[in-house]
Amino acid sequence: MARGLTARIALAFFGVAIVTWLAIGGALFLLLRQLRADQAGGRLEDVATLLASQARQSILAGDVKAGLASIRDQAADLGTSVYVVGSGGRIFGAEGSATPPAGTFQVDLGSDTSHGVTTFPNGQPYVYAATSLRGGALIGQRAFVVATPDRSARETLGDLVAAVPAVILVSLIVGAPIAWLVARSVGAPLRRLAAATAAVPSTPVAALPLEGPTEVREVIARFNAMTAELAEARHRENELLANLRHDLRTPLTVIGGFAAALADGTATGEAAGRAARAIGEESARLETLVDELDAIERLRTGAAGLRPERIDAIDALRRTAERFAQEVGSAGVELVVEAAPAEPGRTETAATEPTNDLRFAADRLAVDRMLGNLVANALQAVPRPGGHVWLSARAVPAVVAGEPSRIAFSVTDDGPGFPAGTVDRVFERFYRADPARSGRGSGLGLAIVRELAEAHRGRALAEQVAPHGARVSVILPRVPQATA
Repeated sequence: MARGLTARIALAFFGVAIVTWLAIGGALFLLLRQLRADQAGGRLEDVATLLASQARQSILAGDVKAGLASIRDQAADLGTSVYVVGSGGRIFGAEGSATPPAGTFQVDLGSDTSHGVTTFPNGQPYVYAATSLRGGALIGQRAFVVATPDRSARETLGDLVAAVPAVILVSLIVGAPIAWLVARSVGAPLRRLAAATAAVPSTPVAALPLEGPTEVREVIARFNAMTAELAEARHRENELLANLRHDLRTPLTVIGGFAAALADGTATGEAAGRAARAIGEESARLETLVDELDAIERLRTGAAGLRPERIDAIDALRRTAERFAQEVGSAGVELVVEAAPAEPGRTETAATEPTNDLRFAADRLAVDRMLGNLVANALQAVPRPGGHVWLSARAVPAVVAGEPSRIAFSVTDDGPGFPAGTVDRVFERFYRADPARSGRGSGLGLAIVRELAEAHRGRALAEQVAPHGARVSVILPRVPQATA
């Protein structure tokens, strides 16, 4: 079996062509052989009629011997044999030669003429024609038979052998370009795909044109989608490495500098205390970065199982506010907890949950971490002192009848808001809207919020607030649809 696709298509074409030639040749052979046999029988009928007429005249004139000699000579000239079939199927050889057994010729003595094909005892096929001899009591019921060897098979085969080269030539002239075009339409895109696939691990690959049959187009489309996703993954990987270098370099530089100051005695007294505190803070920052990286990985792989329990949304907001009470107090920032009413347009029935009920089921540690990350992100953006951060929760009615309602947590600040064009990227890992990257965040806080929300089959979204400020919300189902 050929290894190449083009060679296989060519072999398949030639295989189909050969089978087609054989099938057509066989059908034509049978048809033409029958046609030639009928033509030979028709010619013999004319000969038999002529000879039978001469024989009848000779018999009626009483010159039987001379008449038979004349018939024998004419039959020899025509390459035929002459026989007389009597009643009961008995056969007489007109030229005195050996005769075949009775019944060899299927002759209807009541019919004027007939023809057919028979086989002699030696296995040779013969074509024969019979003409009834009617001459009263003198002749009786007899038939005059002229037979000749059946050459229809040989002649038909000769005709086919003469015609086959022309048929094969025409088939090749018409079919070879078609086979080449089919092989090219399939093989060329696949060869380009193979070359592009070989280049994928090392270099970026441009999208391949969609061409060829539908199946090949589907493969190319999926390959293009795969390479586009791979290119995006490489871009994100480069960003991740750059962000990691930055996020690790800053605390390591601080730690190294203050450690050197403590070691050589430059930092003494109160300066030594500040150096120690700075080293501790930067070490804690590194530890937080490592923990958040680990949390992201565990959420991505599904290793972090959720343990849903009954939670009151307002209690969760108040616990979060208490955790940040000391920080917001020292920074001069006001942190407000408020419960928003349900969205308008909801009609209460006995079968629906009351809109003032903000209880839901979720993993308590996950909810606390999401709210903590949202508040920490907001506190980095608001002005100090004088900034404001609002924490709110509300019931969100179901969009489709029969589905449970949801709970939406929102953290709003009056900071500068997100820079233009960054709202869709704030949940990416290591992304920080600050172009100078001077903030103390790791760029993982909102990414963790989104991962935790999706683990509850919820979602997170960010939006600008007019005239200035930003709002980040987490929408969770009242009952988790699935736990990761």
